[in-house]
Amino acid sequence: MKFYNFLIRYRLWIGLFLMAGGVFVNMAAGFWPAFPLYFVGFILVLGHFFFGPLRLIQEYLENGDIEGAEKILNSIKYPNLLYKPIRSVYYTLKGNIAMTKQDFETAEKLMKKGLDLGMPMKEAEGASMLQMGMLAMQKNDMKQAENYIRAAIRKGLPDKENQAVAYLQMCNIMLNRREFRAGKEFFKKAKALKPTTPQIVEQIKQIEKYISRIPG
Repeated sequence: MKFYNFLIRYRLWIGLFLMAGGVFVNMAAGFWPAFPLYFVGFILVLGHFFFGPLRLIQEYLENGDIEGAEKILNSIKYPNLLYKPIRSVYYTLKGNIAMTKQDFETAEKLMKKGLDLGMPMKEAEGASMLQMGMLAMQKNDMKQAENYIRAAIRKGLPDKENQAVAYLQMCNIMLNRREFRAGKEFFKKAKALKPTTPQIVEQIKQIEKYISRIPG
């Protein structure tokens, strides 16, 4: 794994070195002895621009190192050359980082770019739509928030924690619209998932304090 990560990190320079070596071998011994160097070097250079270093980001995100992940993303100088599904993930990750900085306007633009390109998995698309819905709620655009969150639920979400977040956000939207019965139904769905994330558990406790007293 370490070797693979090393190769991803430095494959552009390794590829260029191999191609330069191919030129030297070509001049000394002819094209065919140099062909393997040309071929492997070209594949590495192509992989750098076509696939990018996104594989390296996983380790940073697992360790909560947002700055490290951002450095990897910023090292991609030509995102339009990335393979389309990878480009979509690139913009989504950039949007997530912008959200952590509370730069909601930039986050929304980047997340929309990712969605417009099409996510590689339906669950990933659902998670992105959920985030777009939460961004809309930050701007107090409840109608747009509802559209995104309903779409996220339809597309599917990757785990019960995300599902619980979606149902709780819909619960809040319904309660704010005084559609109490619908709000209670969404709350029941969220609670039934038995999420374990502390923030979600606390939100359920807070809502539970007053939702039983609401009519409907």
